[in-house]
Amino acid sequence: MATLRQLEYLVTIVDTGSFTQAAELLHVTQPALSHQVRALETSLGGALLERLPRTIRLTPLGRAVLPHARAALKDADRLRSAARQAAGLDGGELEVATVYSVSLGVLPQVLRAWRRRHPGVRIRLREYPHTSRLEAAMAAGQADLAVGPTPQRWDGPVRDLGVEEFVIVLPADDPLAAGAPAAVALGTLADRDWVHFATGNGLADLLDRACADAGFQPKVAVRAEQTSAVPLLAAAGLGPALVPANIVPREFDGVALRLDPPLRRTLTAYTRTRPDPLTTAFAELLARHACVLPRHLRTRRTPPTASADVPCDAPAD
Repeated sequence: MATLRQLEYLVTIVDTGSFTQAAELLHVTQPALSHQVRALETSLGGALLERLPRTIRLTPLGRAVLPHARAALKDADRLRSAARQAAGLDGGELEVATVYSVSLGVLPQVLRAWRRRHPGVRIRLREYPHTSRLEAAMAAGQADLAVGPTPQRWDGPVRDLGVEEFVIVLPADDPLAAGAPAAVALGTLADRDWVHFATGNGLADLLDRACADAGFQPKVAVRAEQTSAVPLLAAAGLGPALVPANIVPREFDGVALRLDPPLRRTLTAYTRTRPDPLTTAFAELLARHACVLPRHLRTRRTPPTASADVPCDAPAD
């Protein structure tokens, strides 16, 4: 039967390409390393590695085994982390999954607060372009906690974090921005060419639905692969953009206008099962610090952004 130590030896040899370097990294003698590899090969029924003059090469059996070895080592790391969390130790690793816009607008201040309170807990952040991919990743066990829009189909615990509002970003010299009202109707921009999101980004679907509700289909001036680039391109004059208010940079050359009627969505934190103490602590910190709707938003060069001191007090649609 293969042991975790033997699998670790195999993976390290492959990653370094050398028995000698692997032995140094693992703090074992080279004969001991070779012995364990031979024992692993015996238990699996064939050679895993071929020694060449300057490197090593995986055999067909080795190539088949390697992904499972990596997965087993990762599962073992998660088991150790879960045990430490359950024991209430201030250590280990918490895996958080989210969508691109939330990692830009909501999570930075939360992670900063978390780091101050739990410096020994590592955060592994997994980002996805669409809420459907986020939900699928969570269902597959790829993270401890998801942060994003309310999931459509979810059997586990779901916690509301607040409501984020979407705004229209325009260049500062846009006629609509000059002496603009407190809010603007989306339909007034029907004849514009838009800064759009890349196909597959959930915000692209949201923009298309919002425009359809307003009676038009947005013409595309440019599609941005990076969510963070969209408000900057809009401020540069390539076209209006519809973005969550909390991703608008503190310093940029455009203006942000609220919509009439407003466009909002609820953000949540959700897990597969009853969360452990460490995951619960992170969710509670999210609820306190993840302000997703600025209290006041008006036309200005530096629009207000989410702050831990500003409560998210707007009702969900």
